[in-house]
Amino acid sequence: MKKRLLSLLLASSMVVSLAACGKSGEGNGQGTANNAKIEDAATELVDGKFADTRTITVEVYDRGNDGGTDPTDNMYTKYIHDQMLEQHNVDVQFVKVPRWTEVDEINNLLAAQTAPDVCVTYSYATIQTYADMGGVLDLSSYVEGYKDVLPNLWNWLGETNIYWDKDPESGSIWALEARLANQNRICTFIRKDWLEALNLEEPTTKEEFYNVLCQFRDNADKLLGSDADKMVPYSVSYDVGWRAATLIESFMDPAITEKEYYVNGFDDRKLTENGTKEAIKLLNQWYNEGLMWDDFAVYGSGDTTEDDMMKAGYVGAFTHNWDYPYRNGEDSIEANLKRLVGEDASYVAIDPFEDSNGTHTKWIAGPIDRKIFFPVTNDEPLASLLYLDFISDPETIQYLQIGDEGVTHTVADNGAIQIQAATGDAIQNSGMNIDYTITCNGLHLVDPEITELSLAYSYAGVDPELILKADQIAKTDTRELGNVQVGAIESEAGFGEALSSKRDQVYDKALSASTADFDSVWDAGMQDYLASGGQQIMDERKTAWENAYGDAENLPEK
Repeated sequence: MKKRLLSLLLASSMVVSLAACGKSGEGNGQGTANNAKIEDAATELVDGKFADTRTITVEVYDRGNDGGTDPTDNMYTKYIHDQMLEQHNVDVQFVKVPRWTEVDEINNLLAAQTAPDVCVTYSYATIQTYADMGGVLDLSSYVEGYKDVLPNLWNWLGETNIYWDKDPESGSIWALEARLANQNRICTFIRKDWLEALNLEEPTTKEEFYNVLCQFRDNADKLLGSDADKMVPYSVSYDVGWRAATLIESFMDPAITEKEYYVNGFDDRKLTENGTKEAIKLLNQWYNEGLMWDDFAVYGSGDTTEDDMMKAGYVGAFTHNWDYPYRNGEDSIEANLKRLVGEDASYVAIDPFEDSNGTHTKWIAGPIDRKIFFPVTNDEPLASLLYLDFISDPETIQYLQIGDEGVTHTVADNGAIQIQAATGDAIQNSGMNIDYTITCNGLHLVDPEITELSLAYSYAGVDPELILKADQIAKTDTRELGNVQVGAIESEAGFGEALSSKRDQVYDKALSASTADFDSVWDAGMQDYLASGGQQIMDERKTAWENAYGDAENLPEK
């Protein structure tokens, strides 16, 4: 709460200092001035290099990994630094921002006007808030004016991701959308060795999944022995809206229109979508039957308690990112499970949440990921864009993802890249080094065929068959969201963090309520959420859709 209050106070003070900056397209001559700057800057490059060294700062997430590397000083930052100096005469300095409180930190840095020149966040609402106060650069004239010197950026992101957030009226672009090389989202994982110990089949429906959880609970003594009291049949942690995504989506209408999804889709946790209440009511039933982690709501973002329980072998099933148990090499959940429990212990992906059609509809948000933006304090936009161009080069992405042969990977006879556990400053703090490849999330090697071949081998020490199965399930019955371009939703600015907090409270309190109190707890939480800005956003989204697309229920086909 103190951090949020500080952010609001700093943001309020920033209004005065940034008011004179204005917004692009408001008649303040910013577009003309930018064009002149672009022409001047373009003439300064000789063979892609500045005559005088330029310095930029770049945000990098600090994940606080045990045994990880300093995110601002390791093998990969040295590579980036040296290559940017050699290719463009740009000195890159990294600024670490805690991953699990990144929205708070970015808010504070923006408000204090000390944000890095190149910023990255998952929260577009944060960017929009500061853009409305003149605190974010409009990138439209820059990415277009410098296009000739940004071939990698344009080739990799393309018009789709570069123009994803372009305002249809003003033409402003406050952020570039990173590209998802692999659009997989969520899978449910289950202890394969526990299924075998109880002579159970992998569940394929909600009812079968429920029955398996009951068997885990009722056979805790057999499965865990003296640790039976630590049994957690199913875990979704505090972030229920994300972690229970596939279950929630199974209660939604598979034929839902894009308009309905958009109007109710302020964030990706689906709190206000039709069907969500029924999904959480089922989880509430399971919770009250002792099938879920009792204390899930106590442990917040960045806490390792749940992961530690999985590694120790206490959790029967969980829903998470499609490759979650296999990440982080020797410190992965899978690797720890085998060390602590036995070689037969393993998590395997399953697809048990059927929808009303008997399929497994999974919503994917298009090829977009993190949002990259420049604060108005960035006085080196060309150098910053050259940085984005450099890290979008296929050769750069490949090196940052797989490192050096014999150090972080080997090459199989068929050409597949096999990731191996690294030591020292070659350790990657994030899967496939996505904290540095900020325009790319997912394996993307120079050769597309090698990329496809290598996906199953890109997790050190993990059976490739486990990866292939998870990948297949994550891609089953997916439905990609279209890009709704209706301009800024003004009511969303400033509401993001507060509504996200209220959303999590609704989920947490309703899931853990008594069965008798579920409806009243859910309804009260929703009423508060809607009254705190949620309804206003939904109403404005509905109006914006109808202004842009009329009576259409779905986006026009392209």
